Amino acid sequence: MMKQTLFAAATAALIALATQSVLARVKVTVQFDKAYDFKNVSTWGWHADGPGEVKMARTVHDDPAAMQKYVEPIVLDAVPTEMTRRGMNQAAADPHLTVHYYLLLTTNMSAQTIGQFLPATTSWGSPPFAQATQSLEMMNSGSLVLDLSAKGTVVWRGVAQANIKMDATDKKRETLLREGVRDLLKKFPPKQ
Repeated sequence: MMKQTLFAAATAALIALATQSVLARVKVTVQFDKAYDFKNVSTWGWHADGPGEVKMARTVHDDPAAMQKYVEPIVLDAVPTEMTRRGMNQAAADPHLTVHYYLLLTTNMSAQTIGQFLPATTSWGSPPFAQATQSLEMMNSGSLVLDLSAKGTVVWRGVAQANIKMDATDKKRETLLREGVRDLLKKFPPKQ
C-alpha cells in the first residue's frame, strides 16, 4: 500500500513537471507605442478583415486554411477570456482597440558536428578527424503574434514563440496556444 502511494505521488510529480516543461517553452516578447495612452482604453473588438491569419512554411503539403480552422476557435475563445481578465469589454462597434492574430509555423533544425568548436586545422595543417554529425534536432516552431491597433495603427504587439515536438498531441498544441495567449496578454496594458 505504501509503495502504491509513493508511486502515485511520484507519477503525479512527473506529470506536473512534464506539464511545466511544455508550458515553459513559450517565450514572450512585447512592444508598444510609448506615445499611445493606454489608460483610457476599455473596449476591444476583432479586426474588420477577420480575426487572424495562419502562415506556414514547413512542407509543400502545408494547408494554412485547414490549420486556421483548427486554431481559430481556440484563439477566439482564449483572447476574450484574457481581455476580460484585464478589464477590457468586447465591443461590437467602434472599439478602442482592434485585435488581429497571426500564427506563423515553420520547421527549424539544429545540428552539431564532432569538432565544430575546434580550430579548422591543427598546427600541422590537417584536421584531427573527419567531421560527422553528432547531434541533430528538428522541431516545428510556432509564433503567435497578437496586434492591437487603434485607428488602423498597431499600438501593441506581442509575440509568443515555442518549439513544438513533431509528435506533440493536439491537446499539447492547444495548451501551448492558450498559454501563449495568456502569457502575452498578461503584459497588457503595458506599464508606462
